[in-house]
Amino acid sequence: MSNGKRILVVDDDPDIVASIEMMLEGAGYTVSTARGAAECMKAVEAAPPDLILLDVMMEKLSSGLHVGYQLRADPATQSIPIIMISAIGEATGMRVSEAKDTDYVAADDFIEKPVRRDDLIARIESLLRP
Repeated sequence: MSNGKRILVVDDDPDIVASIEMMLEGAGYTVSTARGAAECMKAVEAAPPDLILLDVMMEKLSSGLHVGYQLRADPATQSIPIIMISAIGEATGMRVSEAKDTDYVAADDFIEKPVRRDDLIARIESLLRP
């Protein structure tokens, strides 16, 4: 059962990717994955997804932030919704808030790890509504 929406999950932790992939496929989404910034950009260029779940800390502490900026700067990808998923708060003490940081960070929403299925699906659905 597919709802026709494709989501790209970008994270360098294979366990996180597998967990999120299972949650999303169970909710009817088609899932593709990328394990880092370069792989993400190639995947988006090859087949733009309907939404991107993007880890912040991958190859570098700020890899996901840089990918977000690149996607927002390109007219071909700037409208793809991005939800950043990160443990950056736990790792650095830095807190990112949707209410005040969406101008600074190129994302439509933020979720702290560990991700809860119901919260993730609700946020995805709110961004994919026509």
